Amino acid sequence: MNVYVLIGHQNQGSFCHAIVSTAIKELEAAGHEVVYHDLYAENFDPILPHDEIPKDAKLDPVVEQHCREITAADGFVVVHPNWWAMPPAILKGWMDRVLRQGVVYQFGPGGVETLLNGKRAVVLTTSNTPREDELRLYGDPLENLWKTCVFKMCGVEDFYRRNFDSIILSTPDQRREWLDEVRSIVRERFPA
Repeated sequence: MNVYVLIGHQNQGSFCHAIVSTAIKELEAAGHEVVYHDLYAENFDPILPHDEIPKDAKLDPVVEQHCREITAADGFVVVHPNWWAMPPAILKGWMDRVLRQGVVYQFGPGGVETLLNGKRAVVLTTSNTPREDELRLYGDPLENLWKTCVFKMCGVEDFYRRNFDSIILSTPDQRREWLDEVRSIVRERFPA
């Protein structure tokens, strides 16, 4: 399988980076081809220029590359922190620029037509708010965003998300257990 792996976290020493590193090692050990992007390390420009909106627009070469890689991918792994019930702005800008009409969906006579059918996605997030508080206060906006608004809209029905919390209160042992869980998730969702 060709797996597109994306991280949106500015700190190379973060638990998000430990998650993505663990996922990549597991994917490669299973014989999968990995296409990896660290949006912050690559200085991805999240600003969507108006001229880039039309379906047939001339795209920035970096955006064009991401679009090609998304189309070629059999699966996706996305890793990011939960900031105010949203991904970081750089990742939202990536969505705006890369998950575009003609790449992941299009409009046809019957409405929206999905273009990523038969692919799978795993989204791994981190947060500081304990899960019970998050659900009680806000529900789970990231689950809805990724599962329904992004991947289902594009045709990806095979979806899994796991949030690791509370990062700020976690112990080294707990983080090691979570990375073991990441290994299991990746093996299960992307078998050799």
